[in-house]
Order: sequence, then structure tokens, then C-alpha cells
Amino acid sequence: MSEGTRDQVLEVAARGRAAAADLAPLPRGVKDTALHAIADALLERAAEILAANRVDVERARESGTEEYMLDRLSLDADRLAAIAAAVRNVAGLPDPVGEAVRGYTLPNGLELRQLRVPLGVVGIIYEGRPNVTVDAAALTLKSGNAVLLRGSSSAYDSNTALVNVMRDALAGTEVPADAIQLVPGRDRESVKHLMRARGLVDVLIPRGGASLINSVVEESTVPVIETGVGNCAVYVDASADVDMALSILVNAKTQRPSVCNAAETLLVHADIADVFVPRALEALKDRGVTVHGDERIAAFSADVVPATVEDYRTEYLSLDIAAAIVDSLDEAVAHIRAYGSGHTEAIVTSSQPAARRFTALVDSAAVAVNASTRFTDGEEFGFGAEIGISTQKLHARGPMGLPELTSTKYVFVGEGHVRG
Repeated sequence: MSEGTRDQVLEVAARGRAAAADLAPLPRGVKDTALHAIADALLERAAEILAANRVDVERARESGTEEYMLDRLSLDADRLAAIAAAVRNVAGLPDPVGEAVRGYTLPNGLELRQLRVPLGVVGIIYEGRPNVTVDAAALTLKSGNAVLLRGSSSAYDSNTALVNVMRDALAGTEVPADAIQLVPGRDRESVKHLMRARGLVDVLIPRGGASLINSVVEESTVPVIETGVGNCAVYVDASADVDMALSILVNAKTQRPSVCNAAETLLVHADIADVFVPRALEALKDRGVTVHGDERIAAFSADVVPATVEDYRTEYLSLDIAAAIVDSLDEAVAHIRAYGSGHTEAIVTSSQPAARRFTALVDSAAVAVNASTRFTDGEEFGFGAEIGISTQKLHARGPMGLPELTSTKYVFVGEGHVRG
């Protein structure tokens, strides 16, 4: 039987459903013990994991994979240690399962509570980022869910090693090993079967580029939580502190350009442009950033590449940024609405009214005031890790931590109540 067939995928999903039923009632202590066992195993078997990762990276490099994708794919000892630390952080977080969202006594005497419960079986479809394999497993386990992991073929060896290590770690705990499974197959057929496994899989979460996300949203019969691309903007307002604005811009663009919360667009108020733009262009050039600018930006430097409409829609994930000068805060907001992806936008300003208006008008999952877009991240927000950053508006929006991996159910208690 060829790998990735429908029967194989559905078998994995069925095992996940059985594991989810066993996992859901387990107390926090059992789940936390399992998470610490996973963290220990990741470090103890680091050599095995890194060797598998080197195979993936070399194969990707030989196939001409772009540098930003190689960066996402690569693991080293420090990154693996950080991944293990993130698992321990998740273990230290409050368990959302059983939390009362609300509760009260009805006029008829019934005691009503709305409680958080696991979603059940969560499928994650993602591109070449092995850290997602562990983050997703840790968060789903802690929130009482089983997870089906379908990474890209580019990270197949890395993901296989990571899942094997985690499943082996669970063997010595009360958590069923099938709570963490790798979906078989490297081709698109296995993805299609996962997307059609309605009744076995409760929700799918795609993580990756626009084409992957759109494909899952449009083709899946399983409910999907949409995580979006990150075309993030930094708007420098007329009253901005120039030094602060430069620091935020450089960090947002260059601290790690290959991730979704990196800045891809710079908008500058015309009243501060003469002071700010020359310094910004110089600072970006010093760090190897190519600026794609409108005519007003280009007037400051011959190094500016003329921007197209497509540039303003682009999630570069590289040392490129689109830039424009605007005549007002409202024009900046209009630009963001026209071209942004609804991920994260930042304003740099010393005006409280401007900050309030910007945060009120910008319809994105996160809005930063005098801070870098790079902070939109589950770990930075204190979630321990994240399953993804949702740009949709149903159930979850922004970095998705433990509560976002739960649903709710109502429990009502009476004393022989009947409805008349």
C-alpha cells in the first residue's frame, strides 16, 4: 500500500480520536508530567534530531530553496533548547480545561455553568518549520487535544524524528502516545484526505503561505481556523520620536525578516518625512534592506526601487520593504485596509489622540503603539507558545494559545427540574 493513502490517513485520524477521548479527562498534573518528559527527551536525543534536520536542510539547499525558507527549516542546538524550554513553559501555564467561562443560577433554580473543553482532534497543516511540530504538540496536549501533524515534505526527516522522540517520551506517562501523530505521506493526496476526514478530525489549522492557507480554507470539509499571512505595516506619525521610530522600524524589519510578524510596509506622515525618511533609508541600507518606494520616497535616494501595487500587497519574508509617504493618519489607515493582511500594524507617535484613533480604525488581529510588530507572538504574549496567529474573526483571533484550543459545553444542575 502506497504511503499517504486514504485508508492510512483515516486510520491515523481514528487512532487520534480514541486518544483524544482518553486524554480529555486527564488532570493537569498528568499532562504536565508528559510535557516535561517530552522536553527532557528533546534534549537527550538532540544529536538524532539535528542529524535528521541536516538531511532536510541539505536537500532543500540543493533544490535551490530560498534563504528565508532555509532559515525557517534549520535547527541547531540553541533553537532546539529554546523549543524544549517552550514546552516547559507550556507545562507551567494554567490548564484551560474545566475553566468556568461563566456561571450563574437561573430564576428557576437551575445552576448553569459554561466550561472549557478540548476541541478533540486537531489537524495542523504547515510548511517547513520543525519548531511548529513541537509547539503544536505541546499546546494541543496541554489543552487535552490529540494532534495530527502534516508538515511539508521539505521537513519530513526532521518532523519524523521529532514525533518519534515525543511519542517515545509519552510511552512512560499516562498520556496515550497516539495523542501525537504524524500524518503519513509526503504528497498532496495525504493532505486532501486529512482535509476530508470530517467526523474524525474536529478542526484544521493551516500555517504557512497564502497558497497553502487558501487551499485548506477552500477545499476542506473539516472546519478550519484560518491563520493568515503577515503583511505588517509600521506607520510613523507626524509627532513620532525619530530615534524611537528608527529603532522600531529596524527591529520590525530586520530582527528576523523570515517570519510573519516582520514589517513589510513602511508608511511615513508627510510632515515628518524630510527628517525621518533619509535616516530610515540609510539605516535600512546599512542592514541590507531593499526599499520599494513610491515617488515621494524615491525622491530621497537613488537606491529606492520604484514600488508597484503588488509590492504593497507582498509578504516579502526577506530583506525588502515597501514604503510610501501619506498625508494623514487616515490615509495610512486606508492604505493598510487596501493592502494589509489583518495581522499586525504599528504606529509610532507621541500623540495619544493619534494612537487612540489608529487603534480604533485599524482592523487587524494586533495593533502596536510605539512597539515593534515582532511582539505579536504567543510566547511574547505569555502564552508559552502558539499554534498559529489567526487573522479570522470567529472563535480565535491573534496568537492562539491554550484557551483558543478549547471549545465550551454547558452543564446545568437541578433538583428534579422539569420544563412546563
